[in-house]
Parts: sequence; C-alpha cells; structure tokens
Amino acid sequence: MTNKKGLFITFEGPDGSGKSTILSMVYDHLQSKNYSFVINFTREPGGRNNIIAEDIRNILLNKIEYKISPRAEALLFAASRAQHVKDFILPNLEKGHLILCDRYIHSSLIYQGYARNLGIKEVWDINMFGINHVLPDLTIVLMLRPEEGLKRISMNELREINRLDKEKLSLHQLVYNGYRKLIDENQNKNIVEVDASASVNEVFKKVIQIINNKIKEYYGE
Repeated sequence: MTNKKGLFITFEGPDGSGKSTILSMVYDHLQSKNYSFVINFTREPGGRNNIIAEDIRNILLNKIEYKISPRAEALLFAASRAQHVKDFILPNLEKGHLILCDRYIHSSLIYQGYARNLGIKEVWDINMFGINHVLPDLTIVLMLRPEEGLKRISMNELREINRLDKEKLSLHQLVYNGYRKLIDENQNKNIVEVDASASVNEVFKKVIQIINNKIKEYYGE
C-alpha cells in the first residue's frame, strides 16, 4: 500500500442511527474552520463521482426486487469499495486531505460477515484484497437499538428506503449485536462508540470533540 499522508475517518452504525445527518453537520463545521488541509466527504456503497461504484450501489440498495445471495452481496460491496479506494479515497489521502466516509469496511464485516453469517475473516480477506489495506485512522460507531433505528427510518419521509432497510428485525438485531461485539473487542484501537439515542446536537458535540482531538493529534491544528 502507498503510504498515505491524509486522515481517514469513517462513520458506522446500525440503520437509522443518524450517521448521514451527523456526518453532514461535522463536514459543515470543519469547513468553517479554514484548516490548512482539504476536507472531503463521501459514502458507501458507491462514492463521489464514481460511476462504477455507484452502479454497484444501485444493484445493492435500489434494486429492491433483486434476490442477491449473501456471498454475491459481500463480493459486490467489496468490488464497489475497491473502485472507491482506487479512484477517490487513496488519491485524496496521498494529497494529505481529510476524508469523512459514511460506512466503510466495518459495515461489510458486520452486515455480511456477522449478520449474514459468512464469517468475519472471510469478509475481511476479500476486502483487504480489494482495498489494498487502506484502513481508517478513526472509526466512529453511532450505536442505537434496532427498534429505535427502524422507527426513525419509518418517520423520516425524506430518507430513501433501500433494500437493507426492508430486512426483518432479526437481521437488524444481529447487526446491532455485531457492532456491539466489534466495539467490545477493539477498545483503544481507533474505534469509538457514541450513544446515538441522545439528541442530534448532543451526538454532534460528542463526535466533533472526538474528531477535533484526532485532527490535533494528526495535523497539529
């Protein structure tokens, strides 16, 4: 892997935990600070200005009628991520930019490796091949119980309902359990839990404090 110079921060969590909302708030806040480095945001599956990765996203999330096998699903997520890293994430990191990303490899480990029961190691290995070991410097996991997350989704008329949102509650419970396991097993390894059941402003304040500390540590600003 090419040595990266930038800072890579990813946002994870069960569906409905507010990742996209908080990420948008964080991006706007950081942009207002006039840092010396460039700040980019993106999301997965897919990616900014990436036709190939976005086409795969459309298959994975928007084609609700598709019956995708768990193995094919895992490979499609890995393929989209591989293209995203090659075309957007790694080039920007090499320029010293800060990247904020809504979901990344940990989503595959939890959704496909744990909840779909394909195996954490198996999903890890295919992703490592795809992304050439480009891993986040910091992962923020917004934790919210599945019942509350699905309730939020159903009440948000502006949110796109995708194929994964329509999964049974039992799968969303497995996803929650998987993130709980990830956090418990990776303490002090740049994976930080934030309680997403609090108000949006409270969650934002906690998240921005974590990120500010990381920026100061990494860029000295």
